[in-house]
Amino acid sequence: MIKKFPTQKDVEKKPGWKDIPTGGTITSPCSSMLNKTGSWRSFKPKWNSEKCKHCMICVVYCPEKAIPTKDGKRLETNFDYCKGCGLCSKECVFKAIEMVEEK
Repeated sequence: MIKKFPTQKDVEKKPGWKDIPTGGTITSPCSSMLNKTGSWRSFKPKWNSEKCKHCMICVVYCPEKAIPTKDGKRLETNFDYCKGCGLCSKECVFKAIEMVEEK
């Protein structure tokens, strides 16, 4: 089978790259707070407050903003929004967060 190269007319019919919506784009900030996604997880972070130095790295890396803070200190994870991705545990240099199986 011989492949036919597209003509200028064919190209004009198709949408250009500017016309195609980008996948995975968050169009409105904080929209994840409108959807409780905690039921998705199979593992959850277990925070050890004694090991924690409140460096806030976990807070920065959390894609769902599920780690609240108060007065410059990290608080317990909000499990209504935590999807159990494990980024907080992976990035914690003090090993204060351990991923445990959800029960």
